[in-house]
Amino acid sequence: MKNIYIGDVGVAVQYMQLALDRAGYPVEIDGKFGQSTCQMLRRFLQSEEGCYVDRTIWNKLLPYLKGYTTHLIAQDDTLWDIANRYHTQESVIMAANPSLDVTKLQTGTSIYVPFSFSLVDERVPYTSVLVEYIIEGLRVRYPFLIVGCIGRSVMGKEMCYLQFGEGRTQVCYNACFHANEWITTPVLLKFAEEYAQSYAAGGTLYGENSKMLYQEYSLYLVPMVNPDGADLVNGMIRNEDYLEQASAIAADYPEIPYPDGWKANIDGIDLNLQFPARWEQAKQIKFEQGYTSPAPRDYVGEAPLSAIESINMYHFTTSHDFKLILAYHTQGNVIYWKYLDYEPQDSRRIAEYFGQVSGYLVEETPYASGYAGYKDWFIQDYNRPGYTIEVGIGQNPLSMEQFAQIYEDNQYILVGGMTQLR
Repeated sequence: MKNIYIGDVGVAVQYMQLALDRAGYPVEIDGKFGQSTCQMLRRFLQSEEGCYVDRTIWNKLLPYLKGYTTHLIAQDDTLWDIANRYHTQESVIMAANPSLDVTKLQTGTSIYVPFSFSLVDERVPYTSVLVEYIIEGLRVRYPFLIVGCIGRSVMGKEMCYLQFGEGRTQVCYNACFHANEWITTPVLLKFAEEYAQSYAAGGTLYGENSKMLYQEYSLYLVPMVNPDGADLVNGMIRNEDYLEQASAIAADYPEIPYPDGWKANIDGIDLNLQFPARWEQAKQIKFEQGYTSPAPRDYVGEAPLSAIESINMYHFTTSHDFKLILAYHTQGNVIYWKYLDYEPQDSRRIAEYFGQVSGYLVEETPYASGYAGYKDWFIQDYNRPGYTIEVGIGQNPLSMEQFAQIYEDNQYILVGGMTQLR
């Protein structure tokens, strides 16, 4: 995380404010490093020094972004003492430390202590940095989660996935193929957190028994396919060479707002126009629209599977046996379910169910967007149900003020992506 100073504005400031707020120092999460934030930071640090956040101070704030700290067990400590000290619950500590014998706490043993707040916040933009922290926090809180990496982005950022369950039926949901559609990322992360909480507590998830879901299905979530692009849109890239490259690409397409209109990866390739499903047709359409070189959006690349992020998704998919995929995008409150004349078994029925539980329209993909997408390729090559879910209404990037409604609309789609395969 970069150093920030009083007077700075931006997403990094919002993350600092979020950490302060979670630590018990309430501050408006407005992305402006003003005097009120400065005062709360000083109280947090118990210092009257100048208002800035460097690496040392970030290290003190990070537990409140990752959602946990560590505790070295002292003589005479009890689990109740530890939970009370960190304002959390004994059950949460036990879930994070499954091998811990609470009747015989060993002095000098280091344990994880998760805090009581939810990891997935509904007030801040999502970048690769925050996704990394949340995934680490989920892994610590819920050791039964499997965390992996499908590859790296152009800039070397990990493209992580979460795996729930041990069932034979595999499904995969992904989000943020497009940079300025990063609001889809917390949709998957919030679902992951709710699923994990429910499973750990032996509860239900939107009417479904979580332990049964865990036994019947293996759910894979890829919450941020385009980390570099999301970071660019949110002002979180520090590498001057890549910033210069993106600025030059944007200058060739001045009609597209920069950086808000950026959908592509950092090299200016639209990752959802990269799959071998009539890619040549997509190229013809987009070239006719004027996207003939690297662009903030709609450039198909020099060939299918020439962008590393799309290659990673392709190989991740071919190495599994997914029975259904959901690809989350914005916007329009609409579900696209077909590719050409392909109609996999149950795909129409499941699409209609998704529309019923979400209130979204169920439509066939428009011609101008109907080729070379991840969903298109999956349906073509596997003849199994695949869906593009377009959430929200307005201009990208959508405000997090829409998030609560978006998530409410999609709760039963996210569960139904598994259960509708029964």
